[in-house]
Amino acid sequence: MSGPTNWARTRSLFPVTRELVYLNHAGVAPISTRAAEALARYAAEATRRGAFRYDAFYDSEIERVRGRAATLLGAKSEEIAFVKNTTEGLGFVAQGLDWRPGDRILGCDLEYPSNVYPWWALRERGVETTLLPGRDGRLPLEVVEAALADPSVRMLALSSVEFGSGARNDLAALGALCRERGVLFCVDGIQSLGVLPLDVGALGVDFLSADGHKWLCSVEGCGVFYCSAALQERLRPKVIGWRSVANNHDFDTYQTELQPSAVRYEEGTPNTGGIFALGAAIDLILELGVDAIAERVLGLTQRLVEGLQERGAHVVSPRGPEASGIVAFRWGEESIRRTVRRLADAKMCLAARRGSVRASPHFYNDEGEIDALLAALEA
Repeated sequence: MSGPTNWARTRSLFPVTRELVYLNHAGVAPISTRAAEALARYAAEATRRGAFRYDAFYDSEIERVRGRAATLLGAKSEEIAFVKNTTEGLGFVAQGLDWRPGDRILGCDLEYPSNVYPWWALRERGVETTLLPGRDGRLPLEVVEAALADPSVRMLALSSVEFGSGARNDLAALGALCRERGVLFCVDGIQSLGVLPLDVGALGVDFLSADGHKWLCSVEGCGVFYCSAALQERLRPKVIGWRSVANNHDFDTYQTELQPSAVRYEEGTPNTGGIFALGAAIDLILELGVDAIAERVLGLTQRLVEGLQERGAHVVSPRGPEASGIVAFRWGEESIRRTVRRLADAKMCLAARRGSVRASPHFYNDEGEIDALLAALEA
């Protein structure tokens, strides 16, 4: 798809458009025909030849996809590990650092539970987690800056985009604050990866975890974890398996020397089928270009916001620099669950989150679907 992107053509890659108006990419997204073909390719090899060409077929694709994920994140291949979900990667950070009693972690009370529970589990080690209070669905930068003045703070753990309101956190400003104070910065990137630009090096992110089943439009159960190369000796894997160690195909020699890369966090056999699908999904995102996708999606969400406001709906999500692919709103006095059910009856997929109806269109959605949603709300 060279030259200006023909967004209408991308709809053919998503057969879901033949049946539904799918506006829940912040939840679980449909996969593209590209991802489906990659899964079929994996299944055909596994069916016909098993592991006969393991190095040439499976291992080579795993490492290719690792490189593509690194490109998407602005990282190096050796800084990427595959994980089964976002929580697993955040758990690596929670359990792998040398916490001391009295250390503090800063989070936010707007976060998805995946970015709260791993930190709460450190209470037994004397580590305190403070959830900073969000205001109107967003976390003001000045609130974070004031909290970072406490010298006991060792980490800031936030989402790139808050799942309920869609408020985009200023990762560049947050990363700079953390660097100035020697505080580690851990990001749940699942609501950005595949829809908004995300460069971990430029943003000063130390750790990031994201599953592939939302904006990347891949399958559930396979995602990526980024750990800065500078921190891999500090972040020790809590589970060591055959894949974690150097020379990991020497099955006759027991050893404890770890892989000199983020592969040390992949303790055992990877989700190879999931990685095939993830690779095809990332290839499509990179082919289209994340900047172009962001412009397309923000255009669709702006159209939706304007239409909602014209009809008197209450829009929760911020606009401007804090806008994302999520539009959270309430339709008059109607309960949010009734609104979502009513739209589902009209074959429209949205979600109820944090007291609002949540719409999250992607690049292959079109203006006609946005207008159809507005009409269905009024029906």
